Formats: sequence, structure tokens, C-alpha cells
Amino acid sequence: MSAKNVDKHNRFRNITVGFRVSPEENELINKSVALSGLPKQEYCYRKCMDRDVVVQGNPRVYKALRNELKETLSQLQRIEAGKRVDEDLLSVIELIAITVNGLKGEDADDE
Repeated sequence: MSAKNVDKHNRFRNITVGFRVSPEENELINKSVALSGLPKQEYCYRKCMDRDVVVQGNPRVYKALRNELKETLSQLQRIEAGKRVDEDLLSVIELIAITVNGLKGEDADDE
């Protein structure tokens, strides 16, 4: 038998919540989860309950940032002058900027 799934207040988590999303929404959620460094369940319930998602810098977060920056760069290189940038790309760029600025602030405190 597996261990009980409890939160930090020792409350048993035994209810499953699910919802449907489009492939594009799923991709954006997965990118946000990767950039947060949190497990998907933790990320989703924090966002649903309007709690802060605080990113702790670690190798997984830096790797996710690097991969997202590479993907964003390749997409920006494909955009020709005068063409519209889609909203999903702008959302990912904004999330990357917020994450990097937060990590930069974290590094400044260590100095």
C-alpha cells in the first residue's frame, strides 16, 4: 500500500480534481509548471487557490529556462517584420522574464 498523500498541514488529500484543456493550453500549462520548478499538482492547486507560486532556483528551473529561451529565440527568428506575434508566445516570454528577474533578485540577496 502506498503512503498517504498529505499536505504540509497533515491533511489527507484524497479527492481528485480534473478538467479539460486544449492542446495549446496544455502546452502553456506544462511550460509554466517547468519554469516554476514545482510538481504539476502543486502548481495547479496554488494557481487555482490564488496563492503565490514562488520559484526556487535549482538546476531543473535553470534547465527549463534555458530550453524555453532556445525555443523562444527560434520562434522569434521565424517572425518576419510586420507579422503578428501570437499571444501564447508573449505569455511565455513574460513568464520567462518574471522568473529570470526573480532569480536575479535571489542572487543579489546572496552577495
